[in-house]
Amino acid sequence: VSIVRANIPTQLSSEPELVDKCIGSRIHIVMKTDKEIVGTLLGFDDFVSILCETEITPEGRRITKLDQILLNGNNITMLIPGGEGPEV
Repeated sequence: VSIVRANIPTQLSSEPELVDKCIGSRIHIVMKTDKEIVGTLLGFDDFVSILCETEITPEGRRITKLDQILLNGNNITMLIPGGEGPEV
C-alpha cells in the first residue's frame, strides 16, 4: 500500500495522476486536526480538495457515518489508498 503525504497541497497537485488512480476506490484520509476519514474517493480538484463518500469517521471511540463530505485540500495531511483506517 503506497502512502501519499500531502503536507503541502502542491505536492499532490503537481502529480494529480497519483490521486486520479484512486478515484472510485477506498481511501483513508488523515487531516491536520488528527481526524481520520475512511471512504470512497469520488473526485478532487486542482487544490486537492477531496469529495469523498464516507463510510466511517473515527473520532476517538465514536464513529460518525456521513453520506458525502468535501474536504479542503489545505487540511489534508496524508492519503492512504486502500487504507482501512485506524483501529476503533
